[in-house]
Amino acid sequence: MTGNVYFLGIGGIGMSALARYYKNAGAEVSGYDLTQSELTRSLESEGINIHYQDHPDNIPRHVIENRFDTLVIYTPAVPASHRELNWLRDQGYDMVKRSVALGRISENHTTLAVAGTHGKTTTSTLLAHILQHSGTGCTAFLGGISKNYNSNLLLSDSSFLVAEADEYDRSFLQLHPRAALITSADADHLDIYGTHQAVKEAFARFASQILPGGDLVIKKGVELPMQLQPDVSCHTYHFQDPCDFYATNHVIGKGGIFSFDLMLRGQKVKECRLGVPGYVNVENAVGASALAYLSGISPATLKEALESFQGVSRRLDVRYNTPGCCYIDDYAHHPIEIRAAVLSVREWFPGEKITGIFQPHLYSRTRDFAVDFAQSLNLLDQVVLMPVYPARELPIPGVGAEMIADRLTVKEKYILDATQIVDFVKEQRPRVLLTLGAGNIDRLAGPITDCLKELEL
Repeated sequence: MTGNVYFLGIGGIGMSALARYYKNAGAEVSGYDLTQSELTRSLESEGINIHYQDHPDNIPRHVIENRFDTLVIYTPAVPASHRELNWLRDQGYDMVKRSVALGRISENHTTLAVAGTHGKTTTSTLLAHILQHSGTGCTAFLGGISKNYNSNLLLSDSSFLVAEADEYDRSFLQLHPRAALITSADADHLDIYGTHQAVKEAFARFASQILPGGDLVIKKGVELPMQLQPDVSCHTYHFQDPCDFYATNHVIGKGGIFSFDLMLRGQKVKECRLGVPGYVNVENAVGASALAYLSGISPATLKEALESFQGVSRRLDVRYNTPGCCYIDDYAHHPIEIRAAVLSVREWFPGEKITGIFQPHLYSRTRDFAVDFAQSLNLLDQVVLMPVYPARELPIPGVGAEMIADRLTVKEKYILDATQIVDFVKEQRPRVLLTLGAGNIDRLAGPITDCLKELEL
């Protein structure tokens, strides 16, 4: 294995999992990121050297002196103008995207890949938890921090590898899994794909890369122009509609926790209970259970694992819950994800006033889905919009949070920047609060939680 691995964009959720993997394997790992975060601080505490200024002079000496024993891994989010990226490229380093590195690792494992425009992080994390709980074990690269393991990387001597298969930049086409699950294939990343049809075609190609004799689990109703390899079996799953794998007899209990009967190709597993709230998570649990069952996990073990699952950070993440106030944080950044999150919370709190704070992610996504965002946010009673988080994009003239605000019909609507959010919460004292978005809104979760605690002292 390469002695040194240098990361450009090491603080990303997928990149940090790879960094941990190579560090554990004995490589000298270091990297750059734009800003310090909880993730980068965690990596630094694990002995990984990280700097935050883009300049070739900051590249560690051991990387510069060992060009032929260094692998450089970069994220597509790094701009083409990045000075370190260009210097390393000019010097002839072995440079690969994150997806290529993950693809290389997966070649030596029995890979189970979870893809989809929504739900893949929770579903892949739950699948990994099922395998761990069963004793089968797995190595897992996750798109979020598992609360059961407090990490986005699981390590095991097992042959199984669980991978969150990211459709952005067609990254998932680097994987050739033994089995795969597709949760959804909605229009997204149109800055990359251009059309919804192109998104579907990419998912179909991903499905075509399942190895002969493997399994595809796909949500019922997702239509793709698929051409599967020989002897690949296709199975459907759903929250409640009868198909190969589904849930029935749903009962929502205290804390939004569901119990249900799990149907596994005609076999009923009675009175399953999921450890996290929300109907959307029940559907994720059915999908994860289907792939685990097809991989040899027993129904009894599935039932135990579902109940012990603690969820994923920022996925219907209950940050504060008392009789007076419940605060939930969620990564939802697409209209369909927002709709699912809001409806899950509304089912949990019927008749309650629900306040949502949403930070749009990307100018292009805001432009493409302004109408759809408004329709989903109109399911709330009170809406706060924050300015668009640009991520990898430059501003687009005329595109901003106002595009969504102008289309909202909800009466109580505001546009506030990050510095105003905590004061808003202090003033409004919401009974049910939901923060939504994939940008840096996550940095407000701690201050909001502290504010709510103070209000109830």
